[in-house]
Amino acid sequence: MKLSSFLLFILLAFVAGCTHRQQQANAPAPPSIPEPQIEATKPSVPQQTDEAVSGPKVVPAPVIPSRIENERVLYAELGIASWYGSPYHNRRAANGEVYDMNQMTAAHRTLPLNSIVRVTNPQTGNSVIVRITDRGPFIGERMLDLSLAASKAVDVWAAGLAWVRMEVLESPAPLNSGGKWEVQIGAFNTLQAATQMKQSIITRYHPTRVIEFTGPTGEWVRIRVENDDREFAEQISRSVSTPEGGGFLVRVD
Repeated sequence: MKLSSFLLFILLAFVAGCTHRQQQANAPAPPSIPEPQIEATKPSVPQQTDEAVSGPKVVPAPVIPSRIENERVLYAELGIASWYGSPYHNRRAANGEVYDMNQMTAAHRTLPLNSIVRVTNPQTGNSVIVRITDRGPFIGERMLDLSLAASKAVDVWAAGLAWVRMEVLESPAPLNSGGKWEVQIGAFNTLQAATQMKQSIITRYHPTRVIEFTGPTGEWVRIRVENDDREFAEQISRSVSTPEGGGFLVRVD
């Protein structure tokens, strides 16, 4: 090969190499894949209602049609029910039994002890059969104090208070006649306060018998009227008022 031909070959190879490198440098970059867009969201926070702030409220009494299903109802009443547990649990109830808050029982002020009643929550439709073994409640206009177990069965436990319909199905004694009657005065923090109230009542309502005794929530005072005069006992219950509460008509049998 001649020298001129060899130099021409070297020159052509050099030009071809430069062209190849230039084509590589000018090649477009591969298209980029965009990242998936994830919209950030805040967790929802439930708004606190007025009921959650101020506690349960007792709604106005519902209108319930009167109906009897199979059983003969001796007496029916619509009122506010509450429930009670400690410090009454394992203490002696008014009928002489030991109160067990896990049994289906209740307290009422004037129904004969050991009466059988059906309690229905009109808002939920749940019902329970309970036996009246105790006296109470002694707060405001409440009608019935349910045991813990009974209150859970008719949806009173969580709310604390609820309207219920009470139907008396069986009673060991007449509802409208007879009975032994007393007036329950609010529980006192000290024996001295209870004794002073006892003396005041004796002076005001003579002749009556006043009973002072220790109850589950303090010193209790009761007025026992002569001849078990229910009408007179009702008059006293309406007229008595103390800082510890008013008077409540109570049937003790």
